[in-house]
Amino acid sequence: MMPVIIEDMEFKLSPGKHNEVQAAVINEFAPRFAAGAKVLYIGDTANKDLYCNKELLKEIGIPITEHSKLPDIVIYDGNKEWLFLIEVVTSHGPVSPKRVIELEDFTKECKAGKVYVTAFPDRTEFKKHVADIAWETEVWIAENPDHMIHFNGDRFIGPR
Repeated sequence: MMPVIIEDMEFKLSPGKHNEVQAAVINEFAPRFAAGAKVLYIGDTANKDLYCNKELLKEIGIPITEHSKLPDIVIYDGNKEWLFLIEVVTSHGPVSPKRVIELEDFTKECKAGKVYVTAFPDRTEFKKHVADIAWETEVWIAENPDHMIHFNGDRFIGPR
């Protein structure tokens, strides 16, 4: 089991590559690129709703139902009003153009700016999926946690 701390509480992710990357997103990505932001949702391969702050999600315009199509991790920066929608590639693939459309529809009532991020464990996995990554999204690779790749656009890491 891999521990992650969310809101001063410890949660344990089940073993596996997917959850290793999820733990890295919480422990490495968030402090670097979303400092001070709150984790609103993280699923687990064994427990889909390991942590879900339904109240804050609802408050920002994302009502949660049993059929919600949440990405693997949702992080909200209330100061900037940015919503990080993070897919860990080892589950359903990268943030593709199709997935951007699905997430835009799902978050249509949310006024926060959306930042789409695909998280990879390493460059080898990134190379397998690079052709499917949507433009205007971000890529983070856990083996190089200080860096991000921005897919085109007029600005780096911000809502569109």
